[in-house]
Amino acid sequence: MKPDATLREALAEYRDKVSILKKGYEQEKYRIEQICRSFLGGKEVRSVTSVDIATYRDQRLQTVNTKTQRPLSSATVRLEMSLLSSFMDIARIEWGIAEANPVTNVRKPKIPPGRDRRLTAREERLIMRYCHGHANPQLYSIVVVAIQTAMRQGEILGLRWEHLNLKVRIAHLPETKNGSKRDVPLSVAARDALIRLGVRTSGPVFGYSKNGLKSTWRFMLQKLGIKDLHFHDLRHEAVSRLFELGSLDMMEVAAISGHKSLSMLKRYTHLRAQRLVSKLEGHKHKGRQHILDHLVPYPAHVTQRDETVRVKILDFDDLAVDGDSRGEAISRAQDHLLRRIMKHIKEAEPVPPPDQYLEQVDEHDIVMIDPLAMHSPAEPA
Repeated sequence: MKPDATLREALAEYRDKVSILKKGYEQEKYRIEQICRSFLGGKEVRSVTSVDIATYRDQRLQTVNTKTQRPLSSATVRLEMSLLSSFMDIARIEWGIAEANPVTNVRKPKIPPGRDRRLTAREERLIMRYCHGHANPQLYSIVVVAIQTAMRQGEILGLRWEHLNLKVRIAHLPETKNGSKRDVPLSVAARDALIRLGVRTSGPVFGYSKNGLKSTWRFMLQKLGIKDLHFHDLRHEAVSRLFELGSLDMMEVAAISGHKSLSMLKRYTHLRAQRLVSKLEGHKHKGRQHILDHLVPYPAHVTQRDETVRVKILDFDDLAVDGDSRGEAISRAQDHLLRRIMKHIKEAEPVPPPDQYLEQVDEHDIVMIDPLAMHSPAEPA
């Protein structure tokens, strides 16, 4: 490496000799391209100062992502600065073309809060119905495995038949993002989702590429009208459900999910606290609480038919009432909803949970019907 090499020239060398050995090579290659296109690319490595790094940081934080039309996240800029820092250490220690690492003197953007997007019951039903009817049967199995196992997208797409023991329900991951192997327990639902594909003795389980799945996922969400849901959010959902089981401690959840740092799992501790709420009363009011847990508001669709107003409780297939006015129809709907829920409880039948309906209705015509309300809900804004 020549002593007066520019950052662009040196980063190309770093990419070909250092980055290529990393698991995240493709992502790091993209970051290197971004840096090389900036004003830093033409500067000699030894002339880069902390002021240059800070300027680059500020410029990137103001850059708008062309795909999302939003400013770049601080996480993206932090990753680029970490790359620059690693590069500068190599340039200083091994190549001798830098006297110091200017990145160490520059503040990194604040770590953004982790996403806490949960999958709603209705979204899950919509997605599973769409995937079940998709031309490629692998899509359904991928989504089921993601929700049931908390595996990362790359781990799922990298599954091989020779690493699956369907008898004992274990998926062996010989190589993970953290650089260590891991055995993931498979639920019955996850195992069945794999079996439906046709079990083989060896070879990849799925034929989807990363970009192929990304494109399919994006198209599906647009088709279903679901906003701001990433495939990676299924991993968050799966980990949340593991905590909500109440039978696994943090170490056991980490063993399943592959989190090396327990601090990454602390964001889920509130879910364990939620399970304690029902225990505060002990067994004294257990029966009453069981009933009250079902008496919650349900979404209903309100329509006008000539001089009659119809209110349909969407999560019950055959629960619809009419009234001469909106208030009367809603009041009657509250009464019928209460009676229907109590009938299910009396006959030990499962009570449909709210907000799982699949009908395509105008959200502006939706009102929440509370079976215990003493008055009708307010008119929508």
